[in-house]
This record gives sequence, structure tokens and C-alpha cells, in this order.
Amino acid sequence: MELSKLTTESRNPASTMLDQMTIMEILQTINNEDKSVAFAVEEVLPVVKRVIEKTVESLTNGGRLFYIGSGTSGRIGMMDASECPPTFMTSPEMVQTIMAGGNKAFFQAVENAEDDENQGEIDLISRNLTKNDVVIGITASGRTPYPIGGIKYAKKIGAFTVGLSSNTNSLINQYTDEGIEVVVGPEVLTGSTRMKAATAHKLILNMISTATMVKLGKVYENLMVDVNANNFKLKERAKNILMETTHISYEKAENVLEETNYEVKPAIVMMKTNSSYQQSQSALQICNGNVGQTITYLLNNKTIE
Repeated sequence: MELSKLTTESRNPASTMLDQMTIMEILQTINNEDKSVAFAVEEVLPVVKRVIEKTVESLTNGGRLFYIGSGTSGRIGMMDASECPPTFMTSPEMVQTIMAGGNKAFFQAVENAEDDENQGEIDLISRNLTKNDVVIGITASGRTPYPIGGIKYAKKIGAFTVGLSSNTNSLINQYTDEGIEVVVGPEVLTGSTRMKAATAHKLILNMISTATMVKLGKVYENLMVDVNANNFKLKERAKNILMETTHISYEKAENVLEETNYEVKPAIVMMKTNSSYQQSQSALQICNGNVGQTITYLLNNKTIE
């Protein structure tokens, strides 16, 4: 598809006089356009659901989730991936981002890096990609060579592949297992896909990582019980989570978390089932880290050592 024919490259009739608008008119125009993004995301939820189901399956079997992109697309992937370890206590390897131009490109544009399809393959090879992994190629236009090269390689070795774009019939999705084409329409600033397209992609990546981690047992109720409490703020959050779920005092929560080395999951299980730290840890292992299932298991089986 020619670049000029892409929705993401079209002129937005609502902003053709952008340079003559007052600041408030510019803000209102951008805001009005941004309001449409969530509705565009809603249209692709069935596809996102299928992607999440496959991602949960892959990560349960020891696979990893890779985002691959260039420019804004790569930076959005990094924003999502980098938050997984502190939020869900995942290893840095579980969710990764591969960026055209390497890590330096996260901070400063690397010219022409996005045009090298072969480099996308090379960079995925360097991560020892396997058939158990999931690779999501992010490209607003749907035609960026770098992520397409990565997707082609991932598909060849049997990994689950996804294209995330903002145009219909995207080129990248000729090579993927699933295509998430979230069409947000022309940008207020023509071709500036760091705006609506990027916003839509961030919303979708948030959905994929969050829902996946929920289904992997890293959330209890709506709380981040796998939080990596390695600083003052997160230790306080851990105490608040324990107090919220078990209705104990601040002092009691602090004492219990000291015993569990600030691991929230066993602390909740201990308080909910009157079990020891060792019992809660053993039961969590049996229940694959799912707090709700572990509580039910222990309440019905007190003989676990």
C-alpha cells in the first residue's frame, strides 16, 4: 500500500487550519480527536482477547513476550515492558522490547534504522527466540520494514506472531497469526502517529500485559500482590494491600511482611487461612501462585506441610 493512501497519513479535516487556531482551539481539537481513541480500541477487543489467551498459554509454558518496533512504537513497547518487573515481579526476560537502532534509539532517533528489515530478524535471533515465545510487531503504518523482518523470522520458527497497527489490511499482518488493526483516523498533525495511533497502541499493550498477568495469578482481587516491594513507597503499598485484604493493623501488617521478606502473596494467605509462612509458600506453589485458589485450597486442606 502506498504511504499516501494510508489512513495514518491522511489529512484530518478538523485540523486543516491548525496553524491559525488559538491555543485553546488547538487543545479542543486534539482533545476531541483523542476522545475517539477508546472507541476505536473497543472495536478490536475480540482480537486482543485472542492474543491474550495465546500469550497466557505461551508464558505459562515458559515462553516470553516480545514487543518489536521503531521510533514511537518501540518506545511505547518499552514503557509497557519496563513496568512489568516492578508491578508484577516478573523477570526482566519475560516481557522485552526490541528497538530499531538498539537501546540508544529509546532516547534519540537513529536515522533509517526502521528501514532495515534484515536487522529485525538479526535482533530477534540475538534473543534466542523459540516457538514458545510471542512476538508483537508494533507499527502505526503497518508497513515498517524493521518489525516486519522480526515478524517474518518469528513466524518461520513457530512463535506466535501479532501485528499491531492503525491501518486496515496492514502489510505486517500478511505474515502474522493475528492482526490488531486499531484505526483511529487521521492525526491532528498529519502523519504524527505519536498522537492518536500511539495512544491506542499504549492502551492495547496495557491491556495485553495486565490481563495476561491477572490470568497468570499475579493479581488478587484488583491488587498488585506480586509487587516487588524494594523501596519505601512499595513497602508501604505492600502494607496497605495486606491491611486492605485482611483487615489487620498497620503494625501487624509490618510484622507479617517482615516475616515474608515483603512478599505480599504468602502474607495474605497466612492471614486468610491462619497458616504458617512455609505452609502458604507450599500451597502457593501447588496453586501456581494464584492467591484466591491457594486460600481455597488451604481452607479445605490443612494437612499440607
